[in-house]
Amino acid sequence: MRDMGLAVRSGLRMRADVTRVISRLFIPGQELVGGSESRTSSTVERVLALSEADVDLALAELFDRFLKRHEDLDEVFELHAEHVADYVTSPITPSRRKLLGATFTHEYSLEGASVCNPSLVAHPDQSNAGLGGLRVVLSFRSIGEGHHSAICFRTGEIDSHGTLTIDEPEPYPLVATTSSGLLNREVFHALLHDLGLNSETAASVLNNLAERFSSEDLEAAITKLATHGVTRLNVIQAAGILRGIAACFYVANFDAEIGLSRRVLWPSSPTEGRGMEDARFVRFDGAGATRYVASYTAFDGRSFSQQLLQTDDFQTFVSSPLAGEGAKNKGLAVFPRQVGGRYVALSRHDRESNAIAFSSNLHHWEEVSTAQMPLQPWEVLQLGNCGSPIELPEGWLVITHGVGPMRTYGIGALLLELDDPTKVLAHLPKPLLVAEADEQDGYVPNVVYSCGSLVHAGTLYLPYGIADQFISYVTVNIADLLAAFQPVI
Repeated sequence: MRDMGLAVRSGLRMRADVTRVISRLFIPGQELVGGSESRTSSTVERVLALSEADVDLALAELFDRFLKRHEDLDEVFELHAEHVADYVTSPITPSRRKLLGATFTHEYSLEGASVCNPSLVAHPDQSNAGLGGLRVVLSFRSIGEGHHSAICFRTGEIDSHGTLTIDEPEPYPLVATTSSGLLNREVFHALLHDLGLNSETAASVLNNLAERFSSEDLEAAITKLATHGVTRLNVIQAAGILRGIAACFYVANFDAEIGLSRRVLWPSSPTEGRGMEDARFVRFDGAGATRYVASYTAFDGRSFSQQLLQTDDFQTFVSSPLAGEGAKNKGLAVFPRQVGGRYVALSRHDRESNAIAFSSNLHHWEEVSTAQMPLQPWEVLQLGNCGSPIELPEGWLVITHGVGPMRTYGIGALLLELDDPTKVLAHLPKPLLVAEADEQDGYVPNVVYSCGSLVHAGTLYLPYGIADQFISYVTVNIADLLAAFQPVI
């Protein structure tokens, strides 16, 4: 299979860096697949039984080996010691407490397995951009031990000559601090409906709450519900379901002095237990303000759902669940503005075609319309998108992906009508990009995949993951791309 010959490959090869490690709480026993009984109690007892000399020697060796790999190792040990403080019934020395914390700490290599599926947007701060250049933010999926996925970032710039360079990342990646987010009553009802659990009991809790409410408000309403257990069915079950949904609303925050390339969005809700996958960032313009939104896949090890990130500055991120027919499965990609007074998104609700979904609030995608079915040989297995549409005078440019025989991925393109994006105006007769011979091998062979591109100075900049192993980008002249489209009759 050959592509259109329009894409110009760059020399960029952004490969996984196994030295990008973070420190995480380690509970012995739970590292096994599926988990097992915790060995916390016996582990604490063995640490407490060590002599002070052994404690001091072990701690000195740990700091000698790991201090340069982490910015705040002492603080990490103290924090993790606090997690097992209830197992210690008598006073211990500060050194033993640190060793206890170290025993329940491990390093996690964010990119230990691979990096893939990038998304590219204009940086919110263009003050340092060169003349004719554009500062950019590259987000990507990092995959580590156990196939856990996180969302990481890099900064870069497109210079006046049209070359995209990605800045070297700062050391010491850091996971965001999270807190409960503001909850949305309409989204709760929509999620319960999707689950087939929108019972009278659950509704009785939600209907006594404001349209926006806090987790404390929800707990108070659940407590009140418990007093009516005689007249309501399945009170305990309803309370558990409501709490589970509430846990999917959260805020992730970084201190301002933490550089963007150090910031890591780590799974924080029950639905994200095994990863945050394939964030499709887009710069969204509306109501006189600009912000960034991204849908991503939350995976708990058994099933997946979709969440929405919103941020103004890539410092504070608000995450919340998505509901509705259009948000089923993976790959929702939000349009960069409203169309006809409604939010619009690309959807793959049936797992094999490209569709257009509509929403009144960015969270409940209640209407969906199929736009493109897999017809060509290179897409017979399924279609999907490669990020949010790009607005051109000629229409909405949609970068797509298709999967064909031998599970080989290709990247294509569509052109949608500006005022009615359910109408396909034109498409490419062949893929825009397929894996070349030196791009076939990797963590997942024969894959080229992107989660978002941008247009600058008449050129499409399309970052893409190669075999789920490393990241590169191609450029495509927009005029040449438009000329290659074939009208849909």
